Amino acid sequence: MNEKLTLTILGGVGKDGVPEPIRSVDVSAGEIVGIVGPTGSGKSTLIDDIEQLSQGDTATERSVLINGVKPDALTRVDPRKKLVAQLSQNMHFLADMNVEEFLQMHARSRGKDESLAEKVIELANTLTGEPIFPHNPLTVLSGGQSRSLMTADIAVISDSPVVLIDEIENAGIKKQEAIELLAGEGKIVVVVTHDPVLALMSSRRIVIRNGAMVDIITTSEDEKDVCNKIADVDNWLMSLRETIRMGDIVEDIA
Repeated sequence: MNEKLTLTILGGVGKDGVPEPIRSVDVSAGEIVGIVGPTGSGKSTLIDDIEQLSQGDTATERSVLINGVKPDALTRVDPRKKLVAQLSQNMHFLADMNVEEFLQMHARSRGKDESLAEKVIELANTLTGEPIFPHNPLTVLSGGQSRSLMTADIAVISDSPVVLIDEIENAGIKKQEAIELLAGEGKIVVVVTHDPVLALMSSRRIVIRNGAMVDIITTSEDEKDVCNKIADVDNWLMSLRETIRMGDIVEDIA
């Protein structure tokens, strides 16, 4: 599905049963929206509601609309019509096949050219410091390699126009590039994060407290400047980690 869509989240209730202060949130194709809040506040519950395209039938009583209308029952349950892809912080493969075979199978299932597997692997290798090769068994990939592969797969092969990301900051991949890649493909990207770079990369961030959407903050120009500064530091730290991982000597930290 290449359709550009709008996702609407209609507010329900918080953990105390009180209606959420934020009653409606619209998210457009290509937009990055952050979800922030203390640990245990209900951030993951919100993306679970989106993943299920909930219709007032979860504990939060939220509803999710697609292009302003309720999704039909088949869209909610049929894997072939699935609108939402999800990247979690813990992702490992169990399938007994290699990387190329898996990607070719996925491409065939979507009615796409198997040659896209090569593009997926190429993109994945821009997101991880550990090279991924077509012949690698899926089961030997590290967590970072797995998430890099699935990020590239979602961008290139998957038709899902909505991508949910749960705390990718500790995933061992180039997080900024991963999110920009997905948004650049016209997908809606909703990211749960404690990371200041990812939070400030988003156009808006939904604040969650006690299970409820309590505020929406639009990223200001000053915050974008802060994001650029801390992104430089973050990239430097990633480079330093890679130097140490490769067994090289750190000669200059100025």
